[in-house]
Amino acid sequence: MSDRHVFEYALLRIVPRIERGECVNAGVLVYCRAKSYVGARTHLDEARLLALDPGVDLPGVRAALRAVEGVCAGGAAAGQAAGDDAGRRFRWLIAPRSTVVQPGPVHTGLTADPAAETERLLDLLVR
Repeated sequence: MSDRHVFEYALLRIVPRIERGECVNAGVLVYCRAKSYVGARTHLDEARLLALDPGVDLPGVRAALRAVEGVCAGGAAAGQAAGDDAGRRFRWLIAPRSTVVQPGPVHTGLTADPAAETERLLDLLVR
């Protein structure tokens, strides 16, 4: 048997002015059913975001990104989602609900280590 498992991931994008359609990648969500793993890592390039919209609500964006990481971490930080399994938390996080912090489309891959994959994707697609 292979030691690699299917995983799904989506980028988190910040769209400060929806009418302009410009965005900054600010995080990645990863879900691996076989490992019961859901994780998020974020990195906000504030200078880049401010270049798109000097009036963007930075504290609000930071809070939204922290909330995503909290839901993935589970426990008390996940709030009502704490009792949900990893798959339900991932599906809840990729559902569009904000015009500013938006999940991108879901992609798939294979990995032996979903946590390491989360870091790799953050470095590749966000930083």
